[in-house]
Amino acid sequence: MRLMQYASSSSPPANERNDMETFSQERGIAIVDALILAIQNNKQYLSDIDGAIGDGDHGINMNKGFTLCREALDKQTGNLSYGLRTLGKILMMKIGGSMGPLYGKFFIALGKSLEGHDEIGKEDFGRALSDALEQIRTISPAQVGDKTLMDVLIPAEETFRSAVSGGKSFSEALDAMSQAARAGRDSTIDMVAKLGRSSRLGERSRGVMDAGAASCCLILESMSDSIKKLL
Repeated sequence: MRLMQYASSSSPPANERNDMETFSQERGIAIVDALILAIQNNKQYLSDIDGAIGDGDHGINMNKGFTLCREALDKQTGNLSYGLRTLGKILMMKIGGSMGPLYGKFFIALGKSLEGHDEIGKEDFGRALSDALEQIRTISPAQVGDKTLMDVLIPAEETFRSAVSGGKSFSEALDAMSQAARAGRDSTIDMVAKLGRSSRLGERSRGVMDAGAASCCLILESMSDSIKKLL
């Protein structure tokens, strides 16, 4: 946490201390670095989940896109906004299927929303998360209950925004977001898929976690952990 200097020797009120939680745009590139590692380390896990009711290539495709981003950032580094937009563009162009455009729009929107902010606080991140969700909604009709990544992203975004509005610190809001993401991910196990290829299975899709929900939860938890380390 970055601490301001006060003329008074007394500690600032708790709500003021919460508001001081920020991280720099430059150091924020570590968030993208951690995202890449998270996907690389879980590629088999994601593919195994996908294999139960899908093609079994979700982890493989995600790993391909995130690894290509690693190679691009190794050649030309940058700040958080640049890293997120680079990741999004690569996912849009290189991994195809439904997840490429969805996650591509998600990360590009995140990067654009955070662009120009030297210091990023909870309101900035919350706005970026909302912008990213809205961009996914431009190409996906999915809602909570359809057994997709939206079962994670929608409640996670709403929970983070609600926590910030309620006066929670950045770290507390991130913890609440992660908890909502995990609950959303696990809720897909008992759902019947309503969209995508797995929807053809009908009741047979029940009893298996959605792969997109699993990867979305992994992404949000990775971002949460990385941000808290930077505060």
